[in-house]
Amino acid sequence: MSNATAITPTREKDFPEWYQQVIRAADLAENSEVRGCMVIKPWGYGIWENIQRQLDAKFKATGHVNAYFPLLIPLSYLEKEAQHAEGFATECAVVTHHRLEAQKQPDGSTKMVPTGELAEPFVIRPTSETIIGAAFARWVESYRDLPLLINQWANVMRWEMRPRLFLRTAEFLWQEGHTAHETAEEAIVETETMHQVYEEFLRDHLAIPTIPGEKTERERFPGAVRTLTVEAMVQDKKAIQAGTSHYLGQNFAKAAGIQFLGRDNTKQFAHTTSWGVSTRLIGTMIMAHGDDDGVMLPPRVAPQQIVILPVTPKPDTRQEIIDACEALAQTLRSQTWAGEPIRVHVDKRDLPGGQKNWEWIKKGVPMRVEMGPRDITSRSVAVARRDKSPKEKEFIPKEDFLQTVQERLADIQQALLDRATVMRDANMKKLDTLDEFKAFFADENGGGFALMHWAGTIEEEEKLAKENKITIRCIPNGDQYAEEGKCFLTGRPSSRRVIFARSY
Repeated sequence: MSNATAITPTREKDFPEWYQQVIRAADLAENSEVRGCMVIKPWGYGIWENIQRQLDAKFKATGHVNAYFPLLIPLSYLEKEAQHAEGFATECAVVTHHRLEAQKQPDGSTKMVPTGELAEPFVIRPTSETIIGAAFARWVESYRDLPLLINQWANVMRWEMRPRLFLRTAEFLWQEGHTAHETAEEAIVETETMHQVYEEFLRDHLAIPTIPGEKTERERFPGAVRTLTVEAMVQDKKAIQAGTSHYLGQNFAKAAGIQFLGRDNTKQFAHTTSWGVSTRLIGTMIMAHGDDDGVMLPPRVAPQQIVILPVTPKPDTRQEIIDACEALAQTLRSQTWAGEPIRVHVDKRDLPGGQKNWEWIKKGVPMRVEMGPRDITSRSVAVARRDKSPKEKEFIPKEDFLQTVQERLADIQQALLDRATVMRDANMKKLDTLDEFKAFFADENGGGFALMHWAGTIEEEEKLAKENKITIRCIPNGDQYAEEGKCFLTGRPSSRRVIFARSY
């Protein structure tokens, strides 16, 4: 029996290259001609559309509304918030001219030359706190104008030196929430609420268990007072920061002039927040669930949840089989699961059945259904699940399948979450000494999440990170991490364990 896999190399042999090959095999995205940028292909963009729609519903349910702000940010806006700007300075793309002129060259060719230098350069947004802050300053006059709860779906640009599809690209898609509040307490509640929204979304929709917690001072968002994060572990045991929520205090409000007349008739600065996730979620999902045959998509976000494959051995029965498949698809689409109509595609392409089957395996469609002449006669279907072996197929009566399809989708969703949770928990370990720390991370392919007591300074944290390429991912929430101990590096008293890990 062959043990050949659709993806080469395997995860075990070369995880980073496996990741790139999975994206290619699943036809999710490709590198663009523009350095560091990607083309998101229809199947990959379909995943993002589902993430966007489902998250947007959660944002609206928590009282937020969508708006849109300019792509170009005046350089002077960033200069107002020096700490924030410094954190993104090396990644900023800058527009300096507003016109191109055609100039003939000695060899007869034409060269387009930038002219019309701008009086002030513009930065292509790396994030929008500064320009949204300027709008908030115009919109807010009284405490009665608060809270201001705004979200934006947009693209941003950060000039990444080492791009990787979905995980780090120069341009990427994201959402960024920005809010302004009357009091610190209200803003902190907002920060924590959106933090929880992200945790629940990753768990319930992407089937990814995360560890929610707070970033250390060193790892905070530039200019923030607090940064909350949800940290995921992927299959090579590295961490991915899957979503962040920031309490910005009054720092950005003071820089942007977001002031309001308070209840006591005094001028006060608002307390602001920002929070966001990006197309990095797709990369996280691939790394969390994929196998050596391709992507494995949670049904909640799969562009198609079921693909029906007509088996047409003879031309004279082809149309009858396709018609039967279309009828089955229509019946399935009339049902709902997880609050949405079931998404079904009939693959009618004139290609060999085995080729089509493997294409959908690599794309990670949760469920494949085959129907041929015998199935029509026996009123049955052949059902294969992506979370099981590609060779595994269940032959069941069509009516039974129709009655149990929601249960099957729910079971696949839960199976992926359970599998990812077991993997993460098996690779989390409490350690107490520097020697244990070094041994845990000695192997590039080893490690995981190390739970360590920490009471070091920013400088000590920086030095440890540079020497070992391992960072504190978060100070995790939950009583299970609270205990008295000593910092493994300094010996100082510590009341809580933090999570150290390699990361993307």
